[in-house]
Amino acid sequence: MYITRPHVKGHSLELTANTPQQLRHTNMNAILGVMRRSGAVTGTDLIEATGLARATVIAVCDDLIKAGWVRELPAQKMTVQKGRPARVFEFDARAGVVVGLDFGVAKTTALVADLRGTILAKATEGLSEFTAPDDERLASIDTAIRTALEAAGVTPDSVLVAGVGIAAPVDRKGNISHGQEFWEHLDIGVPEDLHTRYGWPVLLGNDANLAAMAERWMGVGAGSDDLAVMLAGERIGFGLMDSGRLLHGAAGRTGEVGSLQLVDGVGTPDGIAVLARDMAAAACQKGAPKTTLTAVAGKNGEGMTAEAVFAAAAGGDKVAHKILDDIARRMARVIAWTATLVDPELVVIGGAVAASSTVLLDPLQEELTQLMPNPPRVAVSTLGDAIVTLGAVRLALDYVEKHALDLLQGRSD
Repeated sequence: MYITRPHVKGHSLELTANTPQQLRHTNMNAILGVMRRSGAVTGTDLIEATGLARATVIAVCDDLIKAGWVRELPAQKMTVQKGRPARVFEFDARAGVVVGLDFGVAKTTALVADLRGTILAKATEGLSEFTAPDDERLASIDTAIRTALEAAGVTPDSVLVAGVGIAAPVDRKGNISHGQEFWEHLDIGVPEDLHTRYGWPVLLGNDANLAAMAERWMGVGAGSDDLAVMLAGERIGFGLMDSGRLLHGAAGRTGEVGSLQLVDGVGTPDGIAVLARDMAAAACQKGAPKTTLTAVAGKNGEGMTAEAVFAAAAGGDKVAHKILDDIARRMARVIAWTATLVDPELVVIGGAVAASSTVLLDPLQEELTQLMPNPPRVAVSTLGDAIVTLGAVRLALDYVEKHALDLLQGRSD
């Protein structure tokens, strides 16, 4: 699930049933929904798609044109029947933009997208260190946003909503769960700061949950209603969907797997990147014979990367291949443990290490068949390190689609 922080100007969304405002809201969302999924449409197209009366359709379209969300194209001449040329309308995907952010330990990445989800620009701003002061980290987020907006050729005033992904649980009130020092260190008031700077509605979501949203939107998980996305770079975390619905939990901790020390053969929530680096560095320090990894590791193993380990395994390096098998065995236990609880049809490995993890698939799937009957299919994400940021964009777009009328009113205030 995801959360709207209470920093939203002018959004009073609790409407009495069947009020004129609610009816207008419903009609507008229905028409905008058709337009977003289509190209140019006529009034008749909208009537057939929504079941609304012609007068209602035309009135809503005129309101949307005035608001700048819809363009009217040159009228079409009637070819068979006599009468007025048909009015033609088109959703203006550049009527506004949304911002998606991935606020991480070492960097912040910002995406700017139009209202159809087309990515217009991307910017990344690094941090000097994880323990940098809060004001320095907030400033780096602002720099990433401003750089992305400038690259997209838009101003902050054109942003309708910002979505933010963070590597910590987020409850339904928008609060970051405490209980781990790492989570608490990320709780620096990002939504409050962005709302103060720009006045935008700001939405906060857990990174793994947003990754699941991104996969179901435009990744290998598209069309999968029962989906698990495993972010498994530095630490393991799951975003879980059941029947197309994101699982959240009372404190937003669904998918957090800090209790993996209870799982035999696992022990820690360390991710694929950490395991590959540490196992390879340890093997090299022990003087592993005839491995290409020694040249990569350097004197103390500082140069080791998961990508180098997987590339060596794919190239036939026996030491790297053993590491690969060990990681596959461990990840299979993590997936089997999770799949026993939520029964996904598909598990997607995501995050920065995903692209190089393809070599894990065969041994991992084979190991799963030994651990459980009818195991889920496992795939590697194609979204790379943008997976969380894309999920933040999807989060923002969902808000725009649900609250279009309120955003229109906010712009006119």
